[in-house]
Amino acid sequence: MTSPRNPTGSLMYPYGTSQGDRKNNKTDDGSSAEIPISAPFTFYGKPYHFLYVNNNGVVSFGVRVSQYTPDPFPLDGESPFVAPYWADVDTRQGGNIFWRQSQDPSLLRQCTEDINWYFPEVPFTAVWAFVATWDRVGYFGSTSSKVNTFQAVLITNRQISFILLNYATIQWTTGSASGGDAATGLGGTAAQAGFDSGNKIKYYTIPTSRTPDIVNIAGTTNVGVPGRWAFQVDEFLAPAPTESIQCAL
Repeated sequence: MTSPRNPTGSLMYPYGTSQGDRKNNKTDDGSSAEIPISAPFTFYGKPYHFLYVNNNGVVSFGVRVSQYTPDPFPLDGESPFVAPYWADVDTRQGGNIFWRQSQDPSLLRQCTEDINWYFPEVPFTAVWAFVATWDRVGYFGSTSSKVNTFQAVLITNRQISFILLNYATIQWTTGSASGGDAATGLGGTAAQAGFDSGNKIKYYTIPTSRTPDIVNIAGTTNVGVPGRWAFQVDEFLAPAPTESIQCAL
């Protein structure tokens, strides 16, 4: 038996204007406005009621994140956030950043099925989800046509919270201001993926972050499905790095 996927067969949850998504402005190092969310999302023991979708591959709670070169976790500042792919995204070079919160029954049903599959020991029925998608986004200083498509999905039943990090196409790791090659989007200080509580103690870094191998993240997983990472985040239950799997692309 294989893990459930979305009706399209893709790991990416449906996104775009046809799904009612909003879009961030096409800027460098920009963010959405503060987004009030209709269900509290508990992250490392603290419920949050607002978040930001930041252009540089981060969904943050309480603060905008404009930094384009990723620092290693744990961070010094109080910046709790989820980072599907923290790097120097520049949508002026191409692509869009979409987001929506939803209580659509079909989306919540898919969320529930996925979480029940990956975490069968946790009784869970989703009541709210937030889908943020970086669709074919370029990098700062790009002189190439390389783009990345990835997604963060936040899911809760108002007490228990999960995140899914989905990776479709990853072709670059670094903007030129982070030491990357403008022609390849590689080198320098590469992208980081994972999440940080902001308390300097609780965090998780996906293996290969800030190394050249992060370009292969779409072939890795901690749940047996290449291109997807799943975590329970209402409390600190991150898997050990040895549970990560590198799969052939």
